[in-house]
Amino acid sequence: MTLKKFYRQSLQERRLNISPYLENKKDFPILDEKRANQMIENYLYTYGLPMGILPTIQVNEKDYIVPMVTEEPSVIAAASNGAKHLGNIKAHLDRKTIKGQIVLTDWTEAEAKQALNKHKEGWLSFAKKVAYRMVERGGGPLDIEYSAYRSNQTLYHSYYLLFDPCEAMGANSLNTVLEALAFEIKKDIGGKVLMAILSNYNPQNFVKVEATLSIERIDINLDRAHPIAQKIAMASDYAQLDPYRATTHNKGIMNGVDAVLIATGNDWRAVEASVHAFACKEGKYRGLSQWFYDSKKAELSGHMDIPLPVATVGGTLSIHPMAKWSLNLMGNPNALELAQVVASVGLAQNFAALKAIVSEGIQKGHMGLQARSLAIQVGAKADEIDLLVKLLKVRESFNSQIARDLLDKMRNS
Repeated sequence: MTLKKFYRQSLQERRLNISPYLENKKDFPILDEKRANQMIENYLYTYGLPMGILPTIQVNEKDYIVPMVTEEPSVIAAASNGAKHLGNIKAHLDRKTIKGQIVLTDWTEAEAKQALNKHKEGWLSFAKKVAYRMVERGGGPLDIEYSAYRSNQTLYHSYYLLFDPCEAMGANSLNTVLEALAFEIKKDIGGKVLMAILSNYNPQNFVKVEATLSIERIDINLDRAHPIAQKIAMASDYAQLDPYRATTHNKGIMNGVDAVLIATGNDWRAVEASVHAFACKEGKYRGLSQWFYDSKKAELSGHMDIPLPVATVGGTLSIHPMAKWSLNLMGNPNALELAQVVASVGLAQNFAALKAIVSEGIQKGHMGLQARSLAIQVGAKADEIDLLVKLLKVRESFNSQIARDLLDKMRNS
């Protein structure tokens, strides 16, 4: 029973070897049609995506098995490779908070600020009564802030409510509070309420992750390791300058992040929106991570700040059996712990991608997985795939026509 060389094990061996790490040893739960039909409107069928695992990633001195759902070849392989090289990743998040806003018009900016100064404590007290169950869990409304925005025609006033959703994503709870508070504000001071809705952006709330590794962990041949480490640092530096590169740099990070979010039933769309807004918080779109090479210490260090409004209860998590299975496999982390693990997977993914790009090139690592996908695409049967992949990999390049020709030769030989 082992998770070492997991990728070399048969499917039956993988399922057998993962079972001891689960509290619930029952068969893998499938989303049944009755449940799926209740989850969305106009339901027809479930859409399957492959689920795999990152066998081990160490975060804050603790090892995790991480489920990942993705259709893209090499994502899980890269995350596993990056995690192995980085070793222990340090992660930190003080408190998970979200923000909502109540947008009003028909005041001056001075009137809006004066109203907040006068009524803030009363409004917070009212909001806490509405969210009393969240308050009982140790969360709920925390603060109210104000900003003004002017278009060519209108001056808008936004009251931002800071909210701790505890283990939940908190969208429904926060929206309930915002809509009730909007009526209370209108009752107290008038004005016209345009909307009351949560925001998926909170630039003050993010996970910090960092890792440091000696360059022999990049390559035991130090003559190769030094220039690779230097190029990784330069590549991340360039991602701070060129938004064309920064976009792909961050997409690589999100390959890992999204795969874990989907597996655990979290709202990956909300996280994507938050992350990309965060990436341009300084007025220009930048890479989320940065790597630094210290030639004297022979060390490469990387760090990343990333907003991750994730949850472990409520919403999809409470009704999707595979999401519950995934959290169980991870040891049932709380929301803060889950966010730290997800961010660490993103950093590991980023390291692996940068290392490949500046050394062997991104395509070499993809070749085997691309060959396997192509073999399936051209109709190779289960007992034909491995041989066809071997024939494709020895070629300098391949495409679907070459794969079909090779498959025909195999079958006619």
